Amino acid sequence: MDVALLLTVDSGNTHIKWGLHDGRSWLKQGVVAHDGKALLELEWQDMAEPARILVSHVGDTQAKADLSELFSRWKVEPQWIAAVDYQCGVRNYYTEPAQLGSDRWAALIAAWGLERQGCLVVDIGTATTVDALSDTGEFLGGIILPGVDLMQTLLIENTASIKPGDGKFRDYPDNTADAIYSGTIHALGGAVERMAALLTVTLGHTPNCILSGGGTQHIQSALNVNTKVVDNLVLEGLKLIAHENSEIPL
Repeated sequence: MDVALLLTVDSGNTHIKWGLHDGRSWLKQGVVAHDGKALLELEWQDMAEPARILVSHVGDTQAKADLSELFSRWKVEPQWIAAVDYQCGVRNYYTEPAQLGSDRWAALIAAWGLERQGCLVVDIGTATTVDALSDTGEFLGGIILPGVDLMQTLLIENTASIKPGDGKFRDYPDNTADAIYSGTIHALGGAVERMAALLTVTLGHTPNCILSGGGTQHIQSALNVNTKVVDNLVLEGLKLIAHENSEIPL
């Protein structure tokens, strides 16, 4: 009996993450930069044809075109997901639900699948998003701010006297590179902790903070909240969406 394979793809602002699932576990996972079309083609060259392809895409039009070209090697039509009013136990209270990024939506669904109670969902990539879930699966809202690298780059590019450097986190930085990096970590960590404090009041209990994304290692140790690190949270959410909308067990 052939196994129905699911290919999930998280096309973000700078990287494309993907995973192949057989209904029980992830068979393969990978990540390439947006300009890594040739590498992605090589990785998928000998891969068994998936029965379904689910994609979260928030990158540029060229990245979408490259992905579409790569998908054309298979007969199956990819499903480009978008946020909706309700899915997989999560209710979307965005003012215009479809305007919520598909990556944030998939991450919220994954977090709800893991926690089944109120939590804070934090994705630290090119941008940082901090989203709140209630104890009944309601997406209450969230904030967006620059990620670790982008926040430092914006400061350096818009300040004549500050030069790039490899900074380290210090309680009391005594050089510019450390001051920029430490300020970035304080800003991001402070934003997460403020949202955690707000959600604690709303829920009446202290929520877990689900961390994902390439910048996780930068701020996890600086956070004074309960944290759980989940790699590829968006891919996990895409898997749950596929399972809800298919008779095929995934």
